[in-house]
Amino acid sequence: QVQLVESGGGLVQAGGSLRLSCAASGRTFGGPAMGWFRQAPGKEREFVGTITWSGGSTFYADSVKGRFSISKDNAKNTVYLQMDSLKPEDTAVYYCAGYGSSGTLLSPQSYTIWGQGTQVTVSS
Repeated sequence: QVQLVESGGGLVQAGGSLRLSCAASGRTFGGPAMGWFRQAPGKEREFVGTITWSGGSTFYADSVKGRFSISKDNAKNTVYLQMDSLKPEDTAVYYCAGYGSSGTLLSPQSYTIWGQGTQVTVSS
C-alpha cells in the first residue's frame, strides 16, 4: 500500500519561501499525476497545483501561479512544492495527493491517496 508523507512546512514571514516534499513509500505510486491542495481553517480544501509523472506537465491555481512551482524526482518517488513570495493568505495545511484514473485534476474527489498534511503559516 502506498503512503504519502509530506514534510517541509513551518512558519515563515511574508515574502519568504518554503519547499514542501511529498514522498511516496510502500511501493511506486501508479497514478498518472500528483496534486497539491491546501485547507485553511473554516474553508474547503483548495486546489494548488498538479504535475504528471511521465511528462512533468504542471498546472496551477490562479492564486499561486507565478509564485509556486511543482517538480518531481521519479527516482525518489517524490514531488516538491516550491513556494516563493508567500503571503499570509497562503497559511493553511498543505496536502499532497495521488490522482486516480478519472475526474478533473482540480477536484479533491479525483484523488485517491492523501498524505497527512503539513502546516504552513505565513506571518505578516
